[in-house]
Amino acid sequence: MLVRNTVSSSLSFVVSFVGLWALVTLADMNEVLAAAIGFTGAQMVHYALARGWIFPDSERRMATGFVIFLLNAGLGMAITLGLYAALLEWTSMNYLVARVLVSVFAGLAMFVSNATLNFRKV
Repeated sequence: MLVRNTVSSSLSFVVSFVGLWALVTLADMNEVLAAAIGFTGAQMVHYALARGWIFPDSERRMATGFVIFLLNAGLGMAITLGLYAALLEWTSMNYLVARVLVSVFAGLAMFVSNATLNFRKV
């Protein structure tokens, strides 16, 4: 399950990362706003993979699971954007490097939360 989550999270992160890069580089968007938009798109990809591949035997109805997933994604977004904004504000770290670093912490927190609270499988 953790391996499948890692693959799914990695694919989702690529969506988020490419979105972040494109919005900042091509649309001259603020890095934190671009990260929020990229994160949101990535979560839609991740839910589809989580529901069908990581936790296929979940006993939750899809609609209920999706609502809980969205609440968990809100927690993940808060962690991601909070840490990301802090790194950008208080360090000279490149915005893409900061996003990679933050993804490790936020990704693990979201996996544990989804596995225990939503899909009920660890």
